[in-house]
Amino acid sequence: MLILVSGGSGSGKSEFAEGLVVSSGLAERVYLATMQVWDQESVRRVERHRAMRAGKGFATLECPTGLERLEVPAGSAVLLEDLSNLSANEYFSPQRDGAFDRVLAGIRRAAARAELLVVVTNELYSDGVRYDPETAAYLELLARLNRAIAAQADGVYEVVCGIPVAWKEVFV
Repeated sequence: MLILVSGGSGSGKSEFAEGLVVSSGLAERVYLATMQVWDQESVRRVERHRAMRAGKGFATLECPTGLERLEVPAGSAVLLEDLSNLSANEYFSPQRDGAFDRVLAGIRRAAARAELLVVVTNELYSDGVRYDPETAAYLELLARLNRAIAAQADGVYEVVCGIPVAWKEVFV
């Protein structure tokens, strides 16, 4: 089962996504961490997410790039946190060409092996700001990935002010 969870910064999407994994009843829980730690702000974000997961039975796999090569445990519950970071890491890497295909192939591969894959993504494309061409191209990549994953997903949720809104609902 594939579930996409979207929302703005601080919306509560990570907490909701973790709840989906924990409530699945699957004993093996894997957290795919995609953030590359560059500065103190990213250190704080990683620490906050680790504290949120504490005691919930997650094993963490670092996966800033190369999801298409990663073997998630068969039959597990997997939380990918998050698609925005993974996409940026792939897009801004020296192997920029093919980022869309690599990320989507990784999502498909993980979804095929896991019993449940919950993908967290960010709502970044609706702020009305005009960005430089490189950033705009990244945002377009993320928007394309969000659409492609939503089309394949069994469930799609948007978290707004801590309230999950089902756009494509599945009961887990």
